[in-house]
Amino acid sequence: MKSQTSRRKFIQKLGGSAMLLSAAPLIGFASGGKKEENLLGFSKNFSPNDKIRIAGIGMGIMGNQDLDTAIKVPGVELVAACDLYTGRLERVKEKYGKDIFTTRDYREILNRNDIDAVVIATSDNWHARIAMDAMNAGKSVYCEKPMVHKLSEGLDVIATRDKTKKTMQVGSQRVSSIIYRKAKELYKTGIIGKLNCIEASFDRQDALGAWEYTMPTDGSPQTVDWDRYIAGTPKIPYDAKKFFWWRNYRDFGTGVAGDLFVHLLSGIHLLTDSKGPEKIFSSGQIAYWKDGRDVPDIMVAIMHYPETKEHPSFEVMLRVNFISGNGEKSVTRFIGSEGIIEMGDNGFVITNSIMSKAPGIGGWDALDTYPKAMQQELLKRYNEKYTKEEQTRPVKPGMNYTAPEGYDEHLEHMANFFDGARNGKPVVEDPVFAFRACAPCLACNDSYFQKKIINWDPVNMKLV
Repeated sequence: MKSQTSRRKFIQKLGGSAMLLSAAPLIGFASGGKKEENLLGFSKNFSPNDKIRIAGIGMGIMGNQDLDTAIKVPGVELVAACDLYTGRLERVKEKYGKDIFTTRDYREILNRNDIDAVVIATSDNWHARIAMDAMNAGKSVYCEKPMVHKLSEGLDVIATRDKTKKTMQVGSQRVSSIIYRKAKELYKTGIIGKLNCIEASFDRQDALGAWEYTMPTDGSPQTVDWDRYIAGTPKIPYDAKKFFWWRNYRDFGTGVAGDLFVHLLSGIHLLTDSKGPEKIFSSGQIAYWKDGRDVPDIMVAIMHYPETKEHPSFEVMLRVNFISGNGEKSVTRFIGSEGIIEMGDNGFVITNSIMSKAPGIGGWDALDTYPKAMQQELLKRYNEKYTKEEQTRPVKPGMNYTAPEGYDEHLEHMANFFDGARNGKPVVEDPVFAFRACAPCLACNDSYFQKKIINWDPVNMKLV
């Protein structure tokens, strides 16, 4: 009864929030119907035959976050976990139960017949390898972003999904966000005119945000399976930073581009239905966090998106700054000829500014530099040509949308994955969508290190 009441309140809040937007209908999204249907799916009682048994591979920050979310979905049971550091395996049993099977070798998990799906949250360099091994072993896969560590791996992951027919979802949660879906409906109505530019950024200003995570007291070659961690790369001595702070190193992570640009592009591609840019250039530096990392702590990128049947030509400007006096903030602005959609963490704001039909005269203009009689003649002609209405900027009220209280896009994204794993339904972030979002971000790293523009074919997903 309590869950029924909570669900009803959630749906009521959802409908009320939609009223903040506009009296106009929201095309393609029934704010009550589809959402209620989804929520009813969450509370459904599943038979033992419907149960999905999962394992976590990589039990760091996102591994824990993902499993905490996954087990909230009815019909999902955690049975196993893998990590290369023994301390995290001990924590798994403390947190999820002493009967959870743990291992430092992910292949032991893939060999188990009682596991239906895996959640991959390892360092980036292992994503493609484990995802393909898992699908080939008959497991559905939820993989943290970026989907791959290198551009050369993307098509192989897609081919493996196509061959095995297994469900694969990649973890950029905003692809499931009600906020982006609401904004997309309004964008599609032409509310901001013709899109021409997008600005998107992540700002941070602390050591944890810059990936200097708390180190364990017992990290060593005895507690970390270092040889397995560096398998496939040149052999190097054990380095605690390269294991516990792996995001800071090219050999194991993908830097700010692969970690954060990919979130920004996922939302941009969702709203515009774009397949991606054709030109990519980036610049950056290690401005503050000089801790041995070999990837920038500040990066900016410019991308050109060509005109397609889905959208007009537009420019994208991305920024990540790990030492920003702006504090920890993220924003994406879709800028059109008549307005802006500004996306925040918990909603969006639409503001409009529309040019008048008349071009204007006077003010910051050459008019005052001409002889007085000529000025008067020019004003007379202008007023004869344009009416007062044509000389006035049209006014359109703004809109403000906030997600319903308690809404969790991470849970929505995970539930979408399990729905696909259980019923074979398409998921919202399959390997094709995910690769098209992450490939331009990986190309940002190539542009930065190679100091050149990267040309990309977004349709065929390959370098040009």
